[in-house]
Amino acid sequence: MATEKIICSGFGGQGIMSMGQLLAYAGMLEGKEVSWLPSYGPEMRGGTANCSVIVSDKPVGSPVVTNDCTTAIVMNLPSLLKFEQAVVEGGNLLINSSLIDEKAKREDIKAYYVPANEIALEIGNIKVANMVMLGAYLELTKIVKVETVIEALRKVFGPSKEKLIPINEQALERGAACVR
Repeated sequence: MATEKIICSGFGGQGIMSMGQLLAYAGMLEGKEVSWLPSYGPEMRGGTANCSVIVSDKPVGSPVVTNDCTTAIVMNLPSLLKFEQAVVEGGNLLINSSLIDEKAKREDIKAYYVPANEIALEIGNIKVANMVMLGAYLELTKIVKVETVIEALRKVFGPSKEKLIPINEQALERGAACVR
């Protein structure tokens, strides 16, 4: 494994930060070097939110991911417009096609269209749209194991929210199926 530099971006309230935290935490559980750097717009809910995550087998020099991300996960149109150019040649662009009608403009990256909101609604909770996108990302990169993300969820949620694990597992699986 080399180094994965990921930007997760969308509206506040879409679970952008928790998606990034889970990825970093899972990387940590697997003994990898990680960083997670949040960035909020002026409003929390409804404003733009993004975070940079680095998962690597080498020490992370800087947590900042600017124009060199290997993957951008975009949950809304402003995020697509802002971060498509930040993906390195040959990198991945995961687009929430439930909220974004536009296609990727670049030909030198791999674009994947995942109807995250529709899938989340089908399985019963719009709040797992972020997990659908994370599942697609994990399937493409294998950066950490899905089982480790579930373990991270258990640690983050705690025993009181154990009942949410199955729907999150389902969301991860459905996201992975979208890009297989």
